Amino acid sequence: MKKLILLLIIGFGVFSLNAQTKEELEAQKAEKQAEADKYQAEADALQAQIDALPGWRVGAFGTIGGSLSNFNNWYAQGTPNNSSGSIGITFNGYANDIREKYFWRNALTMNFNWVKLDDKDNPADDDSFNPTTDVFNLTSLYGRRLNEKWAVSGLVEYRTTVLNNFNDPGYLDVGVGFTWTPITDLVVVIHPANYNFVFSDNDTVFDSSMGAKVVADYTKKIGAINFKTNLSAFQSYKSSDLSNWTWTNSFSYTLWKMIGVGFDFGLRNNKQEALNFALSQFDPMSGNPMPTFDNVDNDLQTFWTIGLSYSF
Repeated sequence: MKKLILLLIIGFGVFSLNAQTKEELEAQKAEKQAEADKYQAEADALQAQIDALPGWRVGAFGTIGGSLSNFNNWYAQGTPNNSSGSIGITFNGYANDIREKYFWRNALTMNFNWVKLDDKDNPADDDSFNPTTDVFNLTSLYGRRLNEKWAVSGLVEYRTTVLNNFNDPGYLDVGVGFTWTPITDLVVVIHPANYNFVFSDNDTVFDSSMGAKVVADYTKKIGAINFKTNLSAFQSYKSSDLSNWTWTNSFSYTLWKMIGVGFDFGLRNNKQEALNFALSQFDPMSGNPMPTFDNVDNDLQTFWTIGLSYSF
């Protein structure tokens, strides 16, 4: 009995010592965490002061997504012997010169995707990677400040495809008006005097015109998160058939060093492009009416890419 009581006393003492040690360690951890939070807050405040200084701000991030597969004698599918793959690349970069009396903001957005499906039983098929997504957008905005939030500005924006039909069509917007910057990372361009130059071999569909240009861009980095959303819209004064808009979004989360996961998606509406595509698919012998601006299906254009991301 004495031995049992002694063992219970020793066990209780060890338990109390461990509990006390754990409590002490947790208290020390809380103390150190409070100090770390304090220093992090001071570092964030200093970074905010650095970001507010006039001068150049340069940055970029992008997404790389892809998959490869190979099947041999996989009879459950329609093409039992095939190799397929998909590769997607997205890039978002900016170089902004922010000064007390003026600003010059430059941005480049690219999104490319290639897909292949090689039917090994068909020697006549195409076994190469073919482009499916092709987006190139370059903008340059200059403004002279009227006050803290408003500026008189001029914008040049160029949009086209690169992998297929370079500059066919291509769009060049040149305009003047005003720019509103209500907060640090949001830029809203309102240009009532804008000319939309359209370059294309098909002059019967594509046409240049005068109109209004509206651009809204929000680019933000919060810790490991990079986010960018951009809406670019042109409203033609000549005809609504010549108007268009594009909305692109990019999101990336850094997991390790500069590498993380990224997601991009975009929406687009352009009736000239819809008609041009419909005419390229039209068969005069089908008996269907020839596509025109009045009867063409102007479906919403979309794309998305998901994969690994890299922040510069």
